[in-house]
Amino acid sequence: MSRTNRKGFTLIELVTVIVILGILSAVALPVYLDYRQDAKIAACKGVLGAVRAAVANYYARSATDSGGGVLKYPALTDLTTVGNVMLDTMNDNPFDTDSTKNNVVASSSAKGTVSGTSGGWCYNATNGQFWANTNTSGVGENGF
Repeated sequence: MSRTNRKGFTLIELVTVIVILGILSAVALPVYLDYRQDAKIAACKGVLGAVRAAVANYYARSATDSGGGVLKYPALTDLTTVGNVMLDTMNDNPFDTDSTKNNVVASSSAKGTVSGTSGGWCYNATNGQFWANTNTSGVGENGF
């Protein structure tokens, strides 16, 4: 039989390619999953930073004549009403696992305590603290 008329791959060549692809995917998949987790952490910290800055601005403005002249943190209704503290609606918590998106729960607990059912955000109006109301294992996003 002449080898010059060969028109396909041998079984050894195909198995070799499949093994190489398997090794590459085994290395790439954990890295991809780490990127997804890092993106969620960055999104959570971004929302927390924006809301905390808005609460601090509200608090500082409350001391001026146009703000009422008395230092105070916004009430939960002020925080969640568009245009009072935030210019837009509250962003979703990327670690939220319940069906209600971007809900904010009033809490008198210390920052980082999950209040009620897990999901959304927590706000303590007495001291202006705002945190994620979820507790993903290994991330601790409610402590950001």
